[in-house]
Amino acid sequence: MTGASTGDILLWVVFPYVTFAVFVVGSVWRYRYDKFGWTTRSSELYEKNLLRFGSPLFHFGLLFVILGHVLGLVIPETWTQAVGIDENAYHFVATYMGSLAAVALVAGLLILIYRRRKTGPVFLATTRMDKVMYVFLAASILLGAWATVDTQLLAENHGYNYRETISPWFRSLWYFQPQPALMEGVPAAFQLHIVAANLLFILWPFTRLVHAFSAPVPYIFRPYIVYRSRDASVASREPRPGWDPSERPGSKR
Repeated sequence: MTGASTGDILLWVVFPYVTFAVFVVGSVWRYRYDKFGWTTRSSELYEKNLLRFGSPLFHFGLLFVILGHVLGLVIPETWTQAVGIDENAYHFVATYMGSLAAVALVAGLLILIYRRRKTGPVFLATTRMDKVMYVFLAASILLGAWATVDTQLLAENHGYNYRETISPWFRSLWYFQPQPALMEGVPAAFQLHIVAANLLFILWPFTRLVHAFSAPVPYIFRPYIVYRSRDASVASREPRPGWDPSERPGSKR
């Protein structure tokens, strides 16, 4: 951490580690002591039309945004160059394809927020923590979109190369050799996006966002469920002798 100021150490070392600790410990605590609250509290019964459009836009947009973050933050630039992906190709995919995903994500979020505010039963089912969560979720997403537009789409010379600063800083946290000095000179849009994302992850265990860890992945691989009628007239085999469940004590035949 040579050359880093106290403020940089607090913001780019202490704060991320505190975020990670709260995120992990809070999630474990929530799962152990609030299993019945580990849910998204579905409001589909109250309103379906807006949800039908907003939810897919939001979730699919979020999925591609997360994949883009993994590619940009976790995978070193030298690795992508080694497999033949030069800076021009990476910049095109990250900027333009990422922008499409961001548009879908923002559109879906706005639809869901509008639905939650304008649909009476859905609004009444919204808790204070839900409202706080939406503020930080929207802030993180909009700041990320701003960073992309301001430093990539509108910038010259392929924009800001965050894989030379933010990405190695992010990876340095995971192998416990933090390099906060790398964050000096990073555009404010990216810095604010990172701070907002950290605050969102601190809130994560205490909101409905925990349902992301309960995605029904095994549902995709489960065997088919075969339904058979219990009507004797269409049964696949003769009913076995025994007590007829349709009979009740005192009933007349």
